[in-house]
Amino acid sequence: MAVRTGLVDPSETRVAPRHEEAALRLAGSLPRLVVAARRASATVVHGLHGRRRSGTGENFWQFRRFSAGEPVGRIDWRRSARDDHLYVREQEWEAAHTVWIWIDRSRSMAFRSSLSPVPKIERAAVLGLALADVLVRGGERVGLLGLTRPTASRNAVETLAQSLGGAGSDDSGLPPAATPIARLSEAILIGDLLAPEAEIAASVGNLAARGGRGHMVMIVDPVEETFPFTGRTEFHDPDASGVRLVAGRAEEWRQGYAERLARHRAALAEIARRHGWSFTIHRTDRPATEPLLALHGRLAEAAA
Repeated sequence: MAVRTGLVDPSETRVAPRHEEAALRLAGSLPRLVVAARRASATVVHGLHGRRRSGTGENFWQFRRFSAGEPVGRIDWRRSARDDHLYVREQEWEAAHTVWIWIDRSRSMAFRSSLSPVPKIERAAVLGLALADVLVRGGERVGLLGLTRPTASRNAVETLAQSLGGAGSDDSGLPPAATPIARLSEAILIGDLLAPEAEIAASVGNLAARGGRGHMVMIVDPVEETFPFTGRTEFHDPDASGVRLVAGRAEEWRQGYAERLARHRAALAEIARRHGWSFTIHRTDRPATEPLLALHGRLAEAAA
């Protein structure tokens, strides 16, 4: 976000100067991020979509009384032998649907201040991969929007990580223009969501055009919320090489910055509300399990 003299040292603001450098750094860190994602997913209860109703599935749900006219082959004779009634063994209904995950790969996602343990892109990757791990364990299909086909393989995390590492950076900061997701599918958008509000609205509107559900997770560095800068400060735009802005007294900008940030977030929340989506803000100095658990709960509610 900024490089300045005094309060923050240039080494504390780590923004890749070129797309290739950011992509290589992400690719090199993916094995470590996969491990972190699996650790995060292990804290979440498995099986989002066992929906407690009768139907085709592998998991036992309940016994019920046999009804006249049903095929005799459905009777569970072992259970029926325990009393004077005939019983049918029912399985729990399962319906795997597709969850599309988008991870922002714009250059602003490479930012990390001294107040955060990780860059925004690493946190987004861990969250997206951990969510994929939870979902496939629950029997769902998961794909990376614009990068992979959906899969329900137990090796989905490694497959998605490989595709993510080879994809390179994306300047737009927006999900790819894609066919609207199906009504029973969901999209998870994970990024700093700093693109113009009208463009984000158009992108979300396109994805939701067929009634698909979705969730937006805004990843922020603590510095982007607290704006701790004072004195002469030079700000650099990571998405526009060579663009910079010098503030003589940065502290005088703090209130205006906070108001603009609040308006932007309010606009994103309204975009989500308009389409029946959720909107979450996650700071990179907080554990990745916090938004993971929140998304888990929202996905489970939607499946009920």
